[in-house]
Amino acid sequence: MNKVIYLAGGCFWGTAHLFSLVPEVESVIAGYANSSVAHPTYQEVCTGETGAAETVCVSYDSSRIGLSDLLRLFIKSIDPVAVNRQGNDIGTQYRTGIYYTDPADVPVIEAELATLQRRLSERVAIEVGALQNFYPAEDYHQDYLRKNPGGYCHVNPNLFKEARSLRREADESKEALRARLTPLQWEVTQHGATERPYVNEYDREFRRGIYVDITDGTPLFVSSSKFDSGCGWPAFSRPIDDSLISEHLDTSYGRVRTEVRSSKSGAHLGHVFPDGPAESGSLRYCINSASLRFITLEQMAAEGYGAYIKLVE
Repeated sequence: MNKVIYLAGGCFWGTAHLFSLVPEVESVIAGYANSSVAHPTYQEVCTGETGAAETVCVSYDSSRIGLSDLLRLFIKSIDPVAVNRQGNDIGTQYRTGIYYTDPADVPVIEAELATLQRRLSERVAIEVGALQNFYPAEDYHQDYLRKNPGGYCHVNPNLFKEARSLRREADESKEALRARLTPLQWEVTQHGATERPYVNEYDREFRRGIYVDITDGTPLFVSSSKFDSGCGWPAFSRPIDDSLISEHLDTSYGRVRTEVRSSKSGAHLGHVFPDGPAESGSLRYCINSASLRFITLEQMAAEGYGAYIKLVE
């Protein structure tokens, strides 16, 4: 499925070149987004009076690469707390932004920015909103760095190698799963995104019942092991059985954490930390609501989970 996302990352020469290297990106167009003037010229945009941001339109195959993958690459290419400045360029036209045309992309964008904000002490300055308009830039701006290999580029060259290897293979079974999940559920379980804290579905859910893998229905946690950790996500002291969870070293974002996945499906669930209740083993499984489906005690037998009722009562 072809989709587009509009990314403002400072001078569009570097941003356009970066995303043109991603194998599953079908086209990249440098241009001006959200301008108050129709069809602005580069000279007009440089005055700062059009309100336009130098932006690239990234068209990609969403069946082969996720929006989260593209956003993470984008975030690495910018200073996310800089206001109206990237590299040597200063002005409102060089502000950072993520502009969407599909409202279904919003939860994914919010999840990635929430993850980014949690690891920063300063406020993230990336503008997010629906695309108002987009005008392609002059021809000499298109593929600028291919035409001028020594041209100015504020993007770290090390990212170009990463962009070339950024791919996710298509899988027919994955497509059926994708059709069944919401965009946020897909990005969390398949691409390791993190949903927003405190406003997710099960953070404040404390009814009795069972929590199963949203992708394949495997029972993972029960309400009797759930506790209020104050972290903003569902927290459990233990899974139903240790074999249901696999642990993996996670060094993303410059941190060392233990990622947890569903052993059977491989779906990303969240992370486990050694700061849980001492009386229950001192572990805190911090799990994304989007990776789970909650079934109340009253519904468990009808849903085929009657054997687990004794763990809940």
